[in-house]
Amino acid sequence: MTAMRIPVIVLAALVAGCAIDPAVPTTEGAHELAPTGTLRVAVLTSNPLIGTKDAKTGALSGTTVAMARVIALRAGVPVRMIEYPAIPQLMAHATTGVWDLAVVAIDPARRNVVDFAPAHLVADGFLTVLVPPDSQARVMADVDQPGKRIAAVRGAAPLMILDRTLKNAKTVAADNEDAAFALMRDGRADGYAQNRFMLRARARTLAGSRVLDDAFAGLQLAFALPRNRPRALQFVSDFIEEAKENGLIDSAIRDAGLSGEVRAAPLIGH
Repeated sequence: MTAMRIPVIVLAALVAGCAIDPAVPTTEGAHELAPTGTLRVAVLTSNPLIGTKDAKTGALSGTTVAMARVIALRAGVPVRMIEYPAIPQLMAHATTGVWDLAVVAIDPARRNVVDFAPAHLVADGFLTVLVPPDSQARVMADVDQPGKRIAAVRGAAPLMILDRTLKNAKTVAADNEDAAFALMRDGRADGYAQNRFMLRARARTLAGSRVLDDAFAGLQLAFALPRNRPRALQFVSDFIEEAKENGLIDSAIRDAGLSGEVRAAPLIGH
């Protein structure tokens, strides 16, 4: 059997743990974290800030994968990554016992089905809108007009936040990112809402389209656990604060090629 390669980020965490008391779960906490004996991690691959999938090998990587491996190592359990190509099914499985840990954007509506550790990735002014080539819109006020429609993925943070913040325009829900982009591209919506990082990549596939100059919200990503796992939540929360302090999150960001896009969230109380 080929030995699994230990990622650089894991080694960094172990070294850092020598200088900082590492977060380690109690026996009860480890059982709550991985009740089947394996830590099952939901990885959303439609958002590169969270995770990616290698088209040739099928291997999952990114900030979530790197950090989840260290969490499993601390808990003394094996880890299994479960790919989710879109957010609706990931959130639907939050109450069915399919996964134990995931990373999603913090949103009040999601607190009905998951508990959040403190945010570990943040970006100010990061959620915005891509407009088609024939659009004259430059800022959010230009698209928040009567009769305008903005596409976003059903159940995703951009759609939920837009539903609360738009004054005149309406949202239109799509099943996944490709479908949301297609609504805008094909003229069935006046814009497509997502994070700026993803929208810049989409803009390169549609000549003349462009990302608005401003934004409708920032972004906070956090580890989420199914509800009512208090000891596991405490361990993951302690781990996140440690990871902010020892540079583990910064390393995950660099290794994922996301420097300049997102940053480690500040320590609680800072």
